[in-house]
Amino acid sequence: MSTHAKRERLILADLLEANGPDAPTLCPGWTTRDLAAHVVVRERRQDAAAGLLIKQLASRLDRVQGEFAAKPYEELVQLIRTGPPKYSPFQLKQVDEAANTVEFFVHAEDVRRAQPDWTPRELDPVFADALWARLERTARMTGRKAPVGLVLRRPDGQTAVAHRGTPVVTVTGEPGELLLFAFGRQDQARVEAEGDKDAVDRLYRAKLGI
Repeated sequence: MSTHAKRERLILADLLEANGPDAPTLCPGWTTRDLAAHVVVRERRQDAAAGLLIKQLASRLDRVQGEFAAKPYEELVQLIRTGPPKYSPFQLKQVDEAANTVEFFVHAEDVRRAQPDWTPRELDPVFADALWARLERTARMTGRKAPVGLVLRRPDGQTAVAHRGTPVVTVTGEPGELLLFAFGRQDQARVEAEGDKDAVDRLYRAKLGI
């Protein structure tokens, strides 16, 4: 049975393939080649990927990621498409779903929305609910650097508090858009922000995300 993570993996691979190695992304300073290398290293070189969380290992991560970026682009895309090696914890369905559903969705949008002719992607309700469930669990982490109070709200009224504080800004949108906002893609997320204008401006300039 296909999972959300597996589907998002293939969508990301297709977008990377279609746009080629030198296309821009929403990740500052990264082309599609750099983004592809990041995804492959994260799945296949956990020894280096630890640098994503541990500052002392960041230089090792940069070196290994650079080595992968130097590989043929088609090889990188194929490694993403075929998935992690057998020994990887990402082979476990539960781990794959928990760790990769949001990762691949966000990075697919990083590729899609950096192109001049991008169009919104309509998410099916089941997947939208899955993204919302993950956002609810990670909201406090993604919003920890918010300079103001931050409430994320779906159009149906469901809310998640990402950061407690005053003044409060309420950001309303569909789950996928709220997820992108919370993961630092404020300018590209199709949402509406309500609150004091200065607070809204500060929130849009903040470095949100994990």
